[in-house]
Amino acid sequence: MNPSSLRTRVFPINPFPLLSIFFFFSLAIPTSASTPYDKYCNDVVPASDPTGPRSQPDSLLRFDTAYYSGGNPVLGPQDVASFRALSASETRTAGVFRIDGILTFLGPRFASINTGNWTRMINPHLPRGVSRSRVGFRLTGYWSQADGKLCMIGSGMRSSLASVNVGLKLNYPNSSNLESSLVTGTLECLDAGDDFSMVSIMGFSLRNYEYKLVDRENENGGFEMYDGMENVSLSFGTGPAVCNAVRGAGIFELEYMEDCGSVSCDPLGGGSGGILPGFMSFNDIECTNKGRVRYLIDFANTSYNGHHLPFNPSTVLVAEGVWNVKKKHLDLVACRILNFKDTVAKASLGDCSIMLSLRFPSTMTLRSRSTVVGQMWSNKSMNDSGYLGRISFESPRNGNTRVEGLRYEYTEVRNLSKSCTGKITGKHKNVTYPNGYSSDMRFDMTVRNSKGQVAWGYSSPLSVGDRFYGYGVQSAIAVPVSDSQSGMLNISYVLSFNPRSDFQLGGEKPSIKYVEISAEGTYHAETGVLCMKGCRHLGSRNRTFAKNESLDCEMFINIQYAPLNAKDRSNAKGTIESNRNKSDPLHFERIELFANSISILQADESIWRMDLEIAMVLISNTLACIFLILQLFHVKKNPDALPFISVVMLTALTLAHMIPLVLNFEALFVANRNRQNVFLGSGGWLEVNEVLVRVITMVAFLLQFRLLQQTWSTRVGGTGSWDRLWVSDKKVLYFSLPLYVGGGLLAWFVHLWKNSYNSRLLRLRQFGVQQPSFWGDFKSFAGLVLDGFLLPQIVFNAFCDSKERALAPAFYIGTTVVRLLPHAYDLYRAAHGSTWNFGGIYANPRMDYYSTAWDITISCGGLMFIVLIYLQQRFGGRCFLPKRFRESAVYEKVPVVASTELTTREVIS
Repeated sequence: MNPSSLRTRVFPINPFPLLSIFFFFSLAIPTSASTPYDKYCNDVVPASDPTGPRSQPDSLLRFDTAYYSGGNPVLGPQDVASFRALSASETRTAGVFRIDGILTFLGPRFASINTGNWTRMINPHLPRGVSRSRVGFRLTGYWSQADGKLCMIGSGMRSSLASVNVGLKLNYPNSSNLESSLVTGTLECLDAGDDFSMVSIMGFSLRNYEYKLVDRENENGGFEMYDGMENVSLSFGTGPAVCNAVRGAGIFELEYMEDCGSVSCDPLGGGSGGILPGFMSFNDIECTNKGRVRYLIDFANTSYNGHHLPFNPSTVLVAEGVWNVKKKHLDLVACRILNFKDTVAKASLGDCSIMLSLRFPSTMTLRSRSTVVGQMWSNKSMNDSGYLGRISFESPRNGNTRVEGLRYEYTEVRNLSKSCTGKITGKHKNVTYPNGYSSDMRFDMTVRNSKGQVAWGYSSPLSVGDRFYGYGVQSAIAVPVSDSQSGMLNISYVLSFNPRSDFQLGGEKPSIKYVEISAEGTYHAETGVLCMKGCRHLGSRNRTFAKNESLDCEMFINIQYAPLNAKDRSNAKGTIESNRNKSDPLHFERIELFANSISILQADESIWRMDLEIAMVLISNTLACIFLILQLFHVKKNPDALPFISVVMLTALTLAHMIPLVLNFEALFVANRNRQNVFLGSGGWLEVNEVLVRVITMVAFLLQFRLLQQTWSTRVGGTGSWDRLWVSDKKVLYFSLPLYVGGGLLAWFVHLWKNSYNSRLLRLRQFGVQQPSFWGDFKSFAGLVLDGFLLPQIVFNAFCDSKERALAPAFYIGTTVVRLLPHAYDLYRAAHGSTWNFGGIYANPRMDYYSTAWDITISCGGLMFIVLIYLQQRFGGRCFLPKRFRESAVYEKVPVVASTELTTREVIS
């Protein structure tokens, strides 16, 4: 192939066929003797004919984490760039390869906020389904193995409707070590008049890397400070276990040693702007199966999750390291990035005098709960320029990383024997407490100090006995309940909470944002008593080079777990008390904690009850529809009964069915995403059942409206003889309307009173409980009206003294029973219910009038209404009144037209 045939090829990441074809043919047809590659790259790597087939390169040219700047307006906020060679071919020129590759720029997972001398990274929470922005360029060119020059041209889509032609120049050495491992270069726009600014790129070579500096320091004994600690450190092979352990440790907290008061302890050599960083993280560049690693060590003043974030050359070190299998520590040598102020394309690595050594403690204790610890220092002498004072660092305490071989050592249990003995009250009969290994030992909690200020957090075991709790390599071990036996269990804990801005704890400022307490002690499974000694971590580690304490271990923690089979719906509760004198600045008043979580047994009971209540709701609504259908059949068979049904009763029933539908109309079509789903992931199933309930309720409403329409039509279509029935219904309205309006106003005043009372209570206790809504109380009152739906019919029968069997027994008995069943169930639930109340689906106490008093009152009233309707339809509307009130007009039915239409002739007795 002739070199002149090399043309810029268009492979847009977001293909746009017509534009791609246009650019391909426009560039493939030569218009002059020179080609675009010749114009841009001939002075870098001249083109050459390929001599062999293309092959898939094995890491021939690649970098995964590269810094870039520029690129406006095509590239968005800076995050990370990567390059990968897709294929490679040898050419006629020795040591020159034809390369096809792709250069990709990924948009940010995090947004940058400038906070003075540092940049704080926050997650912008992209909407679900929206991925990170990605801009890519398909490139073709040549790479010279001798001098590491790479030049390529290609194109990519700058938007959905526009392409941009670019040229890439990189310095990618064939082999490198720590000081020469930078890959630098530029990406330029080849389109005349385009506003795409030049992009400067800085990455790290992954080709033929040699670990020279760390090997030389090991030969010179530069990492002997950790020698002799093999017995207290974990051992790894030469596989990726070391990388996994460091990666899983997360963010490391820095502690500056005493010599930092007289020498420089800035690991960035002044690049931090005079503010010493408090945290650092290790981001992988390369991790081999031979125990050799390369890292970007990123420094920050906040403990954000620094893994795989875009790096700033002024806040990172570049390191290489090797795992010392015999001495059991990871040794690293780090360099600073230099000469990047003007452009990163000219950056270099230098000042490789920083040493780091990390080890993995084999045990965790109350005062030491980091899985990775280490130190950083300089191999220069103290009088040399650039000397770095000693800095220690450790991974987060109580982290989630559980390396195989790690164990917990209880160092304070013996000292607690006297303090804990007095807390154990003795075994209770027929009472079961959580097993020490069960998930019931972990709970969310509310914390309240002596001033009533509240914070929220969690409490969880770290280890139980000789096993770590719940996760890690030991989580797969099945622990039978009988392991706890009748004695005490050694147990370690972590308690953490986030206080409000005004929350005060001892002599600390109210602005503390996070409190973490490590604890260990004993748990008595027969009494549910957890007794521990705690150590509170006093904020950030020492950065002022003084000998201040970083732990306050003078505190006592006592927690009483609730019985699993308790019927009083109690939860775990406890106290945290300081053992210091009141004059001590670290002394604090007693803190109370209350569990907010439920036990597994309570969850199982609630799930069973939830399924039962869903079935009961569906059955009740279906039965209501059936009874309405039976009433419609009844009036069809007995059309003369229609005029004697109270229109007021039917109107009240219709409105009572309609109000819940109107207030929950969106449940028929869309899920209300602002509503909190019921726990344990069952929200979707509950929403489906809620839609079914609303559909059945709508069917009941339509049937009820049909019955109202038939009654109204019969009254209106009749003769003037029906006027006396209208008069009776008006009297019912005059009687019922003040009753309903007065009840509604009373419900409204009660709603206002509850809101006012709850607001005062919330301000007093600072609990974030949701306030009951007005519409919720209005729906509750509508439910109460529906419970007493027979009242207007009873009054109507009394006014017209009718003994017509207007209501089918199945309708008035069945509908009343359907309305009373929730109250009977609520009484049963109160006596035999779950130990945890999730609010209820059937007979929800938050939606209707459900309490022992209301349940009994409404049930007795409903049964009384059934008896009265039965007596009225058998003996007359006024049969239950005294004898002197029974004499009145009597109505005699006389057929006046054929078939169904009837009239009434009044006979005065």
